[in-house]
Amino acid sequence: MRHRSVADLMTPTAVSVQPGTPFKEIARLLDEYGITAVPVVDPENRPVGVVSEADLLRRHTAKEGPSSAEAMMSSPVVVARPSWTAVEAARVMERHRVKRLPVVDVEGRLIGVLSRSDLLQLFLRRDRAIQEEILEDVVTRILGLSPASLHIDVSEGRVTLTGSLPRKGVGPIFVRLCEDVDGVVEVVDRLSYGDQDAADPSPGSATPENA
Repeated sequence: MRHRSVADLMTPTAVSVQPGTPFKEIARLLDEYGITAVPVVDPENRPVGVVSEADLLRRHTAKEGPSSAEAMMSSPVVVARPSWTAVEAARVMERHRVKRLPVVDVEGRLIGVLSRSDLLQLFLRRDRAIQEEILEDVVTRILGLSPASLHIDVSEGRVTLTGSLPRKGVGPIFVRLCEDVDGVVEVVDRLSYGDQDAADPSPGSATPENA
């Protein structure tokens, strides 16, 4: 099962400013590109801060006059790596209470920006794609089960599992793996179970032959 990474979801950035970029130029860039914030980079293209619409409004309300990106930016900047999963990035956003993360390469240079709206793309996956991943990766490859004994219904990201599993202990594992599939919003467990648990005594237990 392959989780979508930051590299898959991020917006490759062509928009950044220097510490000395003035107020009006930053406002123009935000309007022109339809974005709400812009990374501030040093001469080597390494992020040193972020200037958002809120920073511009704060400066304007304070009546301190036009200023530079360096004076307005939030710093130090919290960044993401392209290899991170969407879950890792979301946790960092929540921990630091930020709405976007500049993405940097191994040299710390800016290569993209990941926003909350980018993360929401995960939940726009087609139901058919989610169903196919559960059947092919979870059921067949990971659990080694027969898809013929199971039915996977996916509607608006809501997965309903019906059918029969050989052991009851497989059920919680199956549900957890389905929950981990990108785009799944909820998993409804309506599975039934065979009697293989009862037929297979635990190691060391007595049987009629050895009792």
